[in-house]
Amino acid sequence: MNRKDFLFRLGVPLLPLPVAAVGRAADATPDAGAPSFSGLPWLNVRSHGAKGDGQTKDTRAIQAAIDAAGQTGGMVCLPPGRYLSGTLRLRSHVGFWLDPGATLVASPDQADFDPYEKLSFKPVDDEETTYFNYALLRGEDLEHVSIFGAGTIEGNRRKRGGPKPIALKNCRHVAVRDLTIQNAPNYNVSLLGCDYVDIQGVTIRNGYCDGIDPDCCRFVRIANCYVESWDDAIVPKASFALGVRRSTEHLTVTNCVLTTACNAFKLGTEASGDFKNIVLSNCAIFAREDLWKRRPTSGVSIEMVDGAVIDRVVVANLALADVQAPIFIRLGNRGRAQATPTPGQLQHVSIADICATGASLASSITGIPGYDVRRVTLKNVRVSARGGGTPEMARKEVPELEGKYPDAGMFGGLPAYGLFCRHVEGLELDSVKFHLEAPDARPAVVITQASNLDLRNLTADPPSGEEPVISLRDVRDALLRGCRAQKGTKCFVHLSGAQTAQLRALGNDFSQATVPFRLDEDVPRQTAREEANLKPAP
Repeated sequence: MNRKDFLFRLGVPLLPLPVAAVGRAADATPDAGAPSFSGLPWLNVRSHGAKGDGQTKDTRAIQAAIDAAGQTGGMVCLPPGRYLSGTLRLRSHVGFWLDPGATLVASPDQADFDPYEKLSFKPVDDEETTYFNYALLRGEDLEHVSIFGAGTIEGNRRKRGGPKPIALKNCRHVAVRDLTIQNAPNYNVSLLGCDYVDIQGVTIRNGYCDGIDPDCCRFVRIANCYVESWDDAIVPKASFALGVRRSTEHLTVTNCVLTTACNAFKLGTEASGDFKNIVLSNCAIFAREDLWKRRPTSGVSIEMVDGAVIDRVVVANLALADVQAPIFIRLGNRGRAQATPTPGQLQHVSIADICATGASLASSITGIPGYDVRRVTLKNVRVSARGGGTPEMARKEVPELEGKYPDAGMFGGLPAYGLFCRHVEGLELDSVKFHLEAPDARPAVVITQASNLDLRNLTADPPSGEEPVISLRDVRDALLRGCRAQKGTKCFVHLSGAQTAQLRALGNDFSQATVPFRLDEDVPRQTAREEANLKPAP
């Protein structure tokens, strides 16, 4: 066995052959001495009876080619054409290649697809998350499986509800590359309990459901993809769909373009298991109002409401346009798959180098009483808000909603136009800037029931009314340094609440503020200490 054969059998993805070579392989048959892929045969589905005319159902012919390749390993090739098919069951050590010009079309007949599998446990998640047999390309307990090529998978539906284009369960060493998937009625690329997954260069168009969902998966890389979906674009999950709690760990998403009518990147609504070591970087996120009729709810949602743990999440280098809430972080207590709902943990989150315009909802970081979101850092974050908030909104008492489904719009309008935080510990805001596109009567930042805050180099357009730029209520142990009041600021920081204590301000420029600090009567005296601050001009 030569080196290429050895790597192929191990499932190490190799570079595709040039298009000309692919065409020669597609025109030949294994029995006629077809060219090999790394020493293994190319199996042309036409040699097994597939017509590719868009009318004949080619399920049996394509399945015959897959089964033949599964005997020794090899590459199943779809040459140019339209192949109408029901469920195809993939095999280990088999590559499924779609030539440029080849389209695998999901049959319009539901009877052509495998029914939902029978489970040994009572599912708690929805059907789309739970079931994997009802799919066009499916595999379970496989290893070293690849689906790639410059062809197209056509979902062949006009609304949500139907088979998944790609559904893999309990598989290892998976590669999905360079495909276009369009008009899918279910999760486009759905992975459950899979390890060592490489998804690159995938284009998803007009997805009626989620784009890419790695669920209970580990060692996953998603790169250079374009996802256009009605529902969430990329959604790491840790559901109960395996019947046991399993974490999603060591996952990276990078260099992607995401457009959606819901959430661009979200983890946590199916979260019976933990999320650890998650990285999102270098992505462009935008809305297409003319197509979707509504703007995305959030750019980044990090949520834990079912008693598990989110630990070590890094988000960096994102550009967001016309997303309602750029950032949504939520620790709640819905308690799905728990006998007694018990809150989990959400900690060690770093978000840096974010530029967002057109935000109509404030970003938010919220825990619940007795359970803080811990150690979150926002650095070099610039948000341009649409404005329009009223004085009544600035005085709104936000309900806790501990058991409610988490969503960036769950609280309605918030009392801040930029950032609202509650039940947080160890929050750092460094070089955060908030800009208003239109007047707004609300503070830029509202933080309540929090401790151990570090606010550095924060600037924000002042509210149009009498509200402060920053409102701190029942906040303990806070440091303001290097902050700068903008022209027209009436009050920079308003302190309230009997629990407020130990505020220190150092090296700030309040020369443009009429009043740097305002303390309510319920705030203990000597709470605020100023050092080396620039005061307003007399």
